Amino acid sequence: MVSVPRLVIAAPASGHGKTTVATGLLAAYAKRGLRVAPFKVGPDYIDPGYHALAAGRPGRNLDPVMVGEETIGPLFAHGAAGADVAVVEGVMGLYDGRTGAGDTGSTAHVAGLLDAPVVLVVNAAAQGRSVAALVHGFRSFGNARIGGVILNQVGSERHETILREACEEVGTPVLGAMRRASAVAAPSRHLGLVPAAERRAEALASVDALAALVESSVDLDAVLALARSAPAFTATPWSPQAADPVPGRPVVALAGGPAFTFAYAETAELLTGAGAEVVVVDPLRDEKLPDGTRALVVGGGFPEVYAAELSANEPLRLAVASLAAAGLPIAAECAGLLWLCRTLDGAPMCAVLDADAAMTPSLTLGYRDAVALTDSPLFAAGSRVTGHEFHRTTVHPRSGLLLEPAGGAAWAWRGADPEGFAAAGLHASYLHLHWAADPGIARRLVAAAVS
Repeated sequence: MVSVPRLVIAAPASGHGKTTVATGLLAAYAKRGLRVAPFKVGPDYIDPGYHALAAGRPGRNLDPVMVGEETIGPLFAHGAAGADVAVVEGVMGLYDGRTGAGDTGSTAHVAGLLDAPVVLVVNAAAQGRSVAALVHGFRSFGNARIGGVILNQVGSERHETILREACEEVGTPVLGAMRRASAVAAPSRHLGLVPAAERRAEALASVDALAALVESSVDLDAVLALARSAPAFTATPWSPQAADPVPGRPVVALAGGPAFTFAYAETAELLTGAGAEVVVVDPLRDEKLPDGTRALVVGGGFPEVYAAELSANEPLRLAVASLAAAGLPIAAECAGLLWLCRTLDGAPMCAVLDADAAMTPSLTLGYRDAVALTDSPLFAAGSRVTGHEFHRTTVHPRSGLLLEPAGGAAWAWRGADPEGFAAAGLHASYLHLHWAADPGIARRLVAAAVS
């Protein structure tokens, strides 16, 4: 049984202040000495970075589209082990899920799977009594149990009084009212907030400011009581430990640092559980791969922001190319794909792939149901997965082939041309995957590292 106190932070839509409230609550409770466990609904990588700073433990994602709804409870139990309270930040609006699939993958969907109460965060900057209609509508629609409201962007005491009276009319407790505060703002760019790992000192200051804002504006005791009202539910904690780990402890290098910040915490855990020794390599700083490297995993991030620095690290670029030439396994997603190309916006990259990458003004975004077209260290041809695509770049193959002649496309999905590159020693694609959906991914990679 899982009995961790928990609540879900939701909103009518994006931009109402979910991240502000969730991060502030995590930091405020941590300052009180509580052990807090942070979670994020959906495929977002950036918000969990701020959650982790606030909580002092990894921020984790709960995405039923990517991993299946049956895995949400176990992942939560794994990530919340030993916690006094868990805070789950929602995605988009409360009932916004996968396009064409109702509320599947939505904040409300995850709240239901966790049997958790919901706090609705409302940006009330341009509202008065009409806030009651909005709150009443969300409480009346669907099955989410909304236990209270936190009002954001409140302009004055008079404004707050009007909003509180309106919420009282519809019987909804106001758990907090936050004034407009520029000190808590985080900078954004083409794919959302700038990751915390790229601005650690400033991000820590922002988290402290969020804690102070929430402490002064939110009834922390009432919110904690709401979290404690969540009933126990049955789930066996997810485990990254493989039943038959690969012997030999091969070294798997995992790209990190400011340029490669998009990674689920479970990826490194699964690699370790499969028998690997996981060592982080920072392509902006490290001029060689870790000693004894037998495989390389490169997740997402912002290599386009750091193209000049990545290009200047020629020793590491050559080391990655040599690893690929030796046929050792490399798995790369999105940003990793760009780094493996010949060039990125004209700057030389690792030249593992006979392709060039470039920024584009168009955003490519959405879940994808994909089938593997080519055998690779991660998948056998014909394997089916659900992943997520999120980028503003394009990749243009020069010859249409990998430098390794036996390669082919990684994926196919409905309505799109074949995507990515795959071969016996390589899997590189725009598609982000959550390896907890198929723990065998990690074991196959580690096994390929010792074969």
